[in-house]
Amino acid sequence: MTHPIIVTCGEPAGVGPEIAPRLIDADVPLVWLGDPRHLPDGTDWAEVTDLRSLPNGKLPVLRHDFAAPNPPGKPQPANARGVIEVIERAVSLAMTGDAAGICTLPINKKALKDGAGFPFPGHTEFLAHLAGGVDVVMMLASTSVDPPCRVVPATIHIALADVPEQLTEQTLDTAIRVTHDAIIRDFGITEPRIAVAGLNPHAGEGGAMGREELEWIAPLIERLRTEGLRITGPLPADTMFHAPARRRYDVAICTYHDQALIPVKTLDFAGGVNVTLGLPFIRTSPDHGTAFDIAGTGQADAESAIAALRMAWELARTRGTA
Repeated sequence: MTHPIIVTCGEPAGVGPEIAPRLIDADVPLVWLGDPRHLPDGTDWAEVTDLRSLPNGKLPVLRHDFAAPNPPGKPQPANARGVIEVIERAVSLAMTGDAAGICTLPINKKALKDGAGFPFPGHTEFLAHLAGGVDVVMMLASTSVDPPCRVVPATIHIALADVPEQLTEQTLDTAIRVTHDAIIRDFGITEPRIAVAGLNPHAGEGGAMGREELEWIAPLIERLRTEGLRITGPLPADTMFHAPARRRYDVAICTYHDQALIPVKTLDFAGGVNVTLGLPFIRTSPDHGTAFDIAGTGQADAESAIAALRMAWELARTRGTA
């Protein structure tokens, strides 16, 4: 028997509960961790106590009781603690080797902050904390376009006006190194080709449109190249993401959130997967939020969650935790 991927329930008032029963279509070993009372009526599920013995044809459920029901679209403050506990429990199972990795369904940061004083900006930062404060980066990866689009934003959820200050040589250096090591370990690419986008239009155009590229981004890339990394840049971001350009690299490092996420969401909106690189365990997530506006209506698309689950399994097999 293999170790399963733990799927955390996420925010129970979002679309996670109605997506959960469809995850068995991913055809990988999985266990859903949450309160089965939150699953849609008629869900064919079975409680498990041994992660190495899973039922066939039913949603395997590792039970974690919550304090309150889950009216769709209306997060309950009493449930915030349960959402956090589920994430902590999943990480513990992954860290001890009882699970091959985790796939997290979406949470709502405001609901967690209002209900339980959650101090983290999101899943990624919380997982890094639970792992002991390791350096991590967020990668968005396509699953249904060829060649694939893999992008890592060096800065994430900050105002655009703050990017030039937050994007430092150390920040970019860390993002590149974490990405390089993770692509080798988790994707099995022994010599990853890394492309780095410039911060400014046309990558600064020789200083005419900004000097960050000349003053420190290009020297950093050259220094990493002398260390043996296969790295190019800084490149104009507007010409990096069409198919011929993507064939020239395995992953693109971008300087800010939208520079990275717009191309992958345009190319593969339903099949995009969020992967946290740098953790001591596998973690993926669908590239969408809780979608309170359609929760409980049956409109939620499970494609991204299924893609995230399949990618978690593929990465676990490459890393050797499956």
